Amino acid sequence: MELRAALRTTGAVREFDGSPVDRATVYELLETARFAPSGGNRQGWRVVLVEEAAKKRALRDLYLPGWYEYLACARAGLVPFAPVTDREAEAAAMGTVPAIEAAARESAGFAEHLDEVPVLLVLLVDLREVAAIDRDEEGYTFVGGASVYPFAWSILLAAHDVGLGGVLTTMVRRRHREVRALLGADEHLAVAGVLALGRPVARATKLRRQAVESFTTLDTVGGTPLTR
Repeated sequence: MELRAALRTTGAVREFDGSPVDRATVYELLETARFAPSGGNRQGWRVVLVEEAAKKRALRDLYLPGWYEYLACARAGLVPFAPVTDREAEAAAMGTVPAIEAAARESAGFAEHLDEVPVLLVLLVDLREVAAIDRDEEGYTFVGGASVYPFAWSILLAAHDVGLGGVLTTMVRRRHREVRALLGADEHLAVAGVLALGRPVARATKLRRQAVESFTTLDTVGGTPLTR
């Protein structure tokens, strides 16, 4: 697939046709994605391909609490887990989780069926190998993600190129200690997310994104929008 087309059409896929994806295909995706950039070319990512049915169910069960918390925040009009937010409103929203969980389980979507996804890749990052320049700053830090998430995006691009689709979800971070224990990961391995992959039931033909002018300005944040 031509690169420009791939970049414009690799949307999140959460519905799969259920057909299996063999290990050789997964290997080839990782073989391509390993050329992703990382700070100092340290390549601190680690990947666990979860195949055992019991482990997949356990991973789903660790995923779901965070998902219902996410829904509760969103339905309260909040950006879920935003670093800058109304914490009191967020706490109040969490009180609605049981009702939201009951309704969500009745409709049962991607989250409730996570264990049925053909390929589940847990993405970890070795904290000894990450150049996190903002490590000692006060408040929320995120620079270290630059050394792992380009790798995740490369996996999704490689999957799209061979007719697969998928999505990166970070919801398991809400139960990251339990996820590490499930996978036998040491404390220096941080959970970065889960990549769910398979053959899509359908693929979006037109992705919705903000225009360049809405997020790019000249010289200052309040400067003139960049136009063609």
